[in-house]
Amino acid sequence: MGHLTNERSLAQYHRTPPGSQPPSLYEPYRATIRRSPTQPLTVLPHTLSEITGPVYGHEKIGETDNDLTRQHSGEPLGERIIVSGRVLDDNGRPVPHALIEVWQANATGRYRHKNDQHPAPLDPNFTGAGRTLTDENGSYRFVSIKPGAYPWFNHYNAWRPAHIHFSIFGRAFLTRLVTQMYFPGDPLFAFDPVFQSIPDDKARQRLISKFDLETTQPQWALGFRFDIILRGRDATPFED
Repeated sequence: MGHLTNERSLAQYHRTPPGSQPPSLYEPYRATIRRSPTQPLTVLPHTLSEITGPVYGHEKIGETDNDLTRQHSGEPLGERIIVSGRVLDDNGRPVPHALIEVWQANATGRYRHKNDQHPAPLDPNFTGAGRTLTDENGSYRFVSIKPGAYPWFNHYNAWRPAHIHFSIFGRAFLTRLVTQMYFPGDPLFAFDPVFQSIPDDKARQRLISKFDLETTQPQWALGFRFDIILRGRDATPFED
């Protein structure tokens, strides 16, 4: 799943260190009890169509797809942010033309989805979804609204830290990776079993974006940098 570049054999990739990726089963995160495998995994060989099939959607990216604040007739409410970074392989080389999709809650911590019944207001000018392609340097950029924290039913008084979901597609149908980006200094980190499911603290820190004054625009938006490393010793933690 992590070999988005498809340029070298798997044997040449650096293995991720133990503890740097979340396990399939982490009991404090209750959803993993229901969805983690209970039987030994069976390896199925990939056919040609699976490793070379198309990634749908590249040609349909619109002008405002990477600007979540300009997708409706009015401006959304909340703190405007700019999120940018690079997608890199395990040798620090850029991964161009990767499709990145993001989705998030609005400023009050509510998703625009029928299953989200959190009693917080919806924003008619914010859908909370976008996408873009990395350029030849592996760079990407999104404009959005900082999401709010929200309650969930994992345990008593459970709240998720503010975060943005990232999905990264490579050139083949099966090369998709999913992760979450957090914001620095969030007081909910210590209480969130999703974040804490990654044993290695250094790996957890790779999920936290960094404030970036260079991309911050005066009187308009704060900038945050979030680089995504696909494999190797410094790989970004990804969801199974």
